[in-house]
Amino acid sequence: MPVSKITSKGQTTIPGEIRRLLKLKAGDRIEFVVEADGKVVLLPATVHASELDGLLAPAPRRVSLNEMDGAIRKRAGRS
Repeated sequence: MPVSKITSKGQTTIPGEIRRLLKLKAGDRIEFVVEADGKVVLLPATVHASELDGLLAPAPRRVSLNEMDGAIRKRAGRS
């Protein structure tokens, strides 16, 4: 089990095993999530575009730019 020591300034080093598991690199940001039971979860806050591939289902139908522009104009006219 990886362990880390906290300095007098409240800083710590994330063990290499954990950095590799979370794919963290220098400059990445991390997020601390406190769960209802008091546990704290460490998550990478940096998401690379390549990791988003396949996250969403394909659009149900394709829409042209002209259709998008028309929908925007129609919606703006209602306001």
